Amino acid sequence: MLTIAIKIVYLMLSLSLLMAFIRLSRGPSLPDRVVSLELIASIVVAFVGVHAIDSGVASLLDVAIVIALTSFLAAVGFARFLERGAQG
Repeated sequence: MLTIAIKIVYLMLSLSLLMAFIRLSRGPSLPDRVVSLELIASIVVAFVGVHAIDSGVASLLDVAIVIALTSFLAAVGFARFLERGAQG
C-alpha cells in the first residue's frame, strides 16, 4: 500500500514541477519568476523527502534541510534585490 502511495506522490510532484517550469518560462515579470523558483525549490525538497521515506536513508533528510535553507536565503536575496531595484 505504501508503494502505491509513494508512486502517486512522485507523479503529483512531477506534474507540479512541470507546471512550475512552465510558469517560470512564461512568467511576465521578475517577481513571478522568483516565486516560481521558490516553488521549484520547495518541490525539490519534497522529492528528496519522499525519496528518503522510499529508500529508508535518513541522511537524505539532512540534504532536504540544506536545500530548504539555501532556497530560503536565495529568496531573501532576491527580495532585497527587487526592493532596491524598485527604489533606484
